[in-house]
Amino acid sequence: MKIEQNRIDDLNLELTLAVTSEDYAESRKKKLNDYRKKAEIKGFRKGMVPMSLIEKMYGQSALADSVNDVISNGLNNFISENNLRVLGEPLPAEDQPETDWTVGNDFTFKFDMALNPEISFELSKEDEVVYYTITVTEAARKEMKENLLKQYGSLEEGVQAKEEDFIIVDFEQGDMKVEGTYVALRNVAEAARASFVGVKAGDVLDVNVNEAFENETDRSSMLKVSKDELATLDPMFKMTVKNVKTFVNAALTEETFEKIFGVKTEAEFDAKIEEKIRAEYSQEADFRFGKDAKDYLLAKADVKVAEKFLKRWVYVINEGKFTMEDIEKDWDFFIADYKWQMVRGYLMNKYNVKVEEADLLASAKGFAAYQFAMYGMNNVPEEQLEAFAKNILSQEEQGRRILDKVEDDKTFDAVREVVTLKKKKISVEKFRELK
Repeated sequence: MKIEQNRIDDLNLELTLAVTSEDYAESRKKKLNDYRKKAEIKGFRKGMVPMSLIEKMYGQSALADSVNDVISNGLNNFISENNLRVLGEPLPAEDQPETDWTVGNDFTFKFDMALNPEISFELSKEDEVVYYTITVTEAARKEMKENLLKQYGSLEEGVQAKEEDFIIVDFEQGDMKVEGTYVALRNVAEAARASFVGVKAGDVLDVNVNEAFENETDRSSMLKVSKDELATLDPMFKMTVKNVKTFVNAALTEETFEKIFGVKTEAEFDAKIEEKIRAEYSQEADFRFGKDAKDYLLAKADVKVAEKFLKRWVYVINEGKFTMEDIEKDWDFFIADYKWQMVRGYLMNKYNVKVEEADLLASAKGFAAYQFAMYGMNNVPEEQLEAFAKNILSQEEQGRRILDKVEDDKTFDAVREVVTLKKKKISVEKFRELK
């Protein structure tokens, strides 16, 4: 088989493959013999079916398979012998003429091939990337303290309902009575909320439930009826307030300090708050550095990609899962990530960045701890954290995300040692305004 290449530009090739009958004849003959050995056709012993019948039944299939084998081997050898960094895999040319699949014919096939660019650039102390140092303010300390006390607070008996409170009510309409329904005032429609604020036990109100509770699912649950039944009801109900429940922050007591941070005094509690804020700010600053460093490195590498070919390849390998319109819609994100993976790979190789199993487990444990903390569980036992982390890593998609994050983090750590960090102090308010 002969392969001719036409270099369209630095990243795109057009290959013309000339396949002669001699190239595929022996392979086709072997495939037909294999069909004959395995064929079980009524009236013939296994392996004794006449070759003329095998040819009639399987000739075209054997021809196509043997020619495709020649093409596949030829392309692989061409790529290997020329040390090509192929993007995806070669695709049949869009202007490939129709093939006359006749035994004995010579065939010509055209393929489009794209190459990944060679990435090469240097970093030094002359390269500057901003690193923000976020200032801890008294307002931030106060806000976190308030949020923690609220997080560990509880519902207690109230007198008059405030906007953040709950009321326990009975709804009545004729013979229908629904008792002991919890109503969160924050879920009452804004236009009707004023009539709920300030109510106390024993108050009776006429309520249009359709106007006060706009969410149909909440309304059917509250009245203990199906959505179909809900549509037939008169929306006017008598609502009797039985109790008011107000949310009270946790008190500043040793029990609270112990529950949240495992300390005993308010001074120790405040110190832990400061520590937590600084840790959170440090994580946010590191995340921002990663974003800025990635943008800087992508600009410096100036990676060129055969985007037209890549779009077509993504479309073909997904076999109809996406339209070209779908691909175009998400293209900016996709191509930025594709380029970053190439740049990250180059940097990991250049600075000998390795990812160990322990790195993945540590990252997964950090993610697990964050998830537990969202539910107020700040002191999860180590063995439980580790089990949760291992479960995360066992899931293909989650495991891939953790690997990506660890590779990013370790790459940015390596880059941080080489470039100059241009440190800037900034308030948390200004920091969060950054794009």
